[in-house]
Amino acid sequence: MRIANLVVDTEVLLAPMAAVTDLPFRTICEEHGVGLTITEFLSASALCAGAQKTVDKMTPSLYGRRFGVQIFGREPAGLALAAQMARDIGAALVDINMGCPAKRVVAGACGSALMKEPELAQELVKAVIAAVGPSVPVTVKHRAGWDDKHQNAPEFACALVEAGAKMITVHGRTRTQGFTGHSSRAIIGAVRRAVPAAIPVVGNGDVLTVDDYFAMREETGCDAVMIGRGAIGNPWLFRSIVARLRGQDDPGPPSIAERLVVIRRHLGLMREHTPDKRLVHELRKGCAWYSKGLPGCAAFRDRTQHITDLDEIARVAADFFESQRDHLASARPAGPRAAA
Repeated sequence: MRIANLVVDTEVLLAPMAAVTDLPFRTICEEHGVGLTITEFLSASALCAGAQKTVDKMTPSLYGRRFGVQIFGREPAGLALAAQMARDIGAALVDINMGCPAKRVVAGACGSALMKEPELAQELVKAVIAAVGPSVPVTVKHRAGWDDKHQNAPEFACALVEAGAKMITVHGRTRTQGFTGHSSRAIIGAVRRAVPAAIPVVGNGDVLTVDDYFAMREETGCDAVMIGRGAIGNPWLFRSIVARLRGQDDPGPPSIAERLVVIRRHLGLMREHTPDKRLVHELRKGCAWYSKGLPGCAAFRDRTQHITDLDEIARVAADFFESQRDHLASARPAGPRAAA
């Protein structure tokens, strides 16, 4: 997929998610084959004010990997300055969030509220393009519309492309849906048909499995898929998608040994790149992600909530996943000789 001068070899992107897509999480997804990652969505006004907590989240990917930065706001000057900050740290693209349904964001007339102001949305895109120059594509992520009666995604996307946006990502829910109900593939397909073929359209929403990925591509005609919640605790989803795209057999779910390797890697990245005051919280969150659905996961999560020592959390996590491996081994049916 080509986004202006940027080529994304694997047509699957990691969605920007607040309090999720930090540097360690993005790194794990990159190591499992995702085509491009994007930072958490960042307030342009907070970046312009030098709010350290927000500035710290604008982090380049490790090892020179390409990455995007997503920003939100409604003031052209503020978005322009934030975009320049993203360009200066090496962002391969700058994405403008026009889809967040959160009350605090919409209350500031940002995020999905901008779908009710297409002319301002165009002005914001133009301001960011002027700020970063032609070498950094400016893209937009938005929703199906404000509510069921105002699903203006095709017209809105065309207005953004007219303003210069180089890629459109559509989440198939309206703002009023939030994350309830179902994401509409029909509206994503309508955007793909409305937008010029040279501009990639990315489908987003309810992609939790490999089959969901290919259904999204087939039903909408989208050029790529952006995955959010489906990747939490499951970076192996990207591995499976890459294999299928290459015509290879799907490796399937991870073994317990693979889970243990990845959680150790993720916890290690957290310890290297997460601020100390957030580290224990993030470690606990990681333990919850990777243990979901495994026997005894609730007790494991509860136990980690009461541990404050970092080494102890890592040890308890290792013990839990090792016990899972032992449990599976003991649960296997006996072979013919053993049965005899």
